Amino acid sequence: MTAIEAGVRGGGIAILLMLALFVWRDARRAASGRYYALFMLSGICYLVESAPGQMMNDAVWLAPLRFLSNMSPALFQLWAWATFDDAFKPSRFVWLPSAAMAALVGWAMTVHQWLPWRLVEGAALLFVCAGIWHVLAGRDADLVEGRRRLRLILAIVVGFVIAGLTIHAAVNAPPIRVHSSFVTASIVLGLALISAVLQLGLRTLPALAVVPDGDAAPASASATAIAAIDPEERALLDRLRRLMEDDRVYREEGLGIAALAQRLGLPEYRLRRLINQRLGHRNFTSFVNGYRLAEVVAALSDPTQAQVPILTIALDAGFQSIGPFNRAFKAQTGMTPTDFRREHMGNGAQTAAE
Repeated sequence: MTAIEAGVRGGGIAILLMLALFVWRDARRAASGRYYALFMLSGICYLVESAPGQMMNDAVWLAPLRFLSNMSPALFQLWAWATFDDAFKPSRFVWLPSAAMAALVGWAMTVHQWLPWRLVEGAALLFVCAGIWHVLAGRDADLVEGRRRLRLILAIVVGFVIAGLTIHAAVNAPPIRVHSSFVTASIVLGLALISAVLQLGLRTLPALAVVPDGDAAPASASATAIAAIDPEERALLDRLRRLMEDDRVYREEGLGIAALAQRLGLPEYRLRRLINQRLGHRNFTSFVNGYRLAEVVAALSDPTQAQVPILTIALDAGFQSIGPFNRAFKAQTGMTPTDFRREHMGNGAQTAAE
């Protein structure tokens, strides 16, 4: 390994380690922060175990580094899911695909055969594609403007770099040539520098800071925003409230941020900022579903509507199908719509089936 490549790899390791430590210190209570720190550590492991002379080295100390290095696509998918999906909640279920990847990597490292490693590379590409899907899926509903830009600036770049490195590993069987390993190390270093710059930007913008799982912003931040509101924004909030509470536009099929902005005569970015910074919501779908669920809860608690099917109530409130409605309802109330109605109507009440 040349001195230049050693410097590139050392610089990348230093930057990734700094990012992992800073994020772990500041955001380890959030799932996205924990996954980000692990993702950075997997990058460090890649820079160490992919160095010239190490690819064919079977030393015991390299085994855990090689394992975590090959887990980077799964960690990228977890980080993207936790960062860009406000409905994400850590659970055993979300770790099942990563556990399968870990078993596959462990098998490949044990048998050292061509087929298991090809399966690992195929699974890695699937994880990268899943991560990119998580990044893109909720972009239209994202109310945090800086995070919407990060979806394209950071996460997509990270995803395609990992995909490129995976394809490179599949095409270039070990031992990797020196100039080839230098190129891949340089790519990782460049990615680490981009991550460092963006992470510094995140630390200076409260709207982009990592917050605990959930849609609402911290109460202190919301109170500060309301206290600093100007008359024009207060008028806009009143118009928005009338549209949502009096006109019940949340019932309209396919209501999106663009349609609501047009009703208010505002550019989309201003409406996103209004709902995010003044009302404390990070996701437009969650904002609208709050009104829909309030209507459903009132209907399910109303004895005069005891014979109305739950599906009819959900569709009238603006939900498009029973599946998303059931998930949103249980996430907010902790019980199914049927159980909620039964509890609030009394055991003797006749309830309609879902």
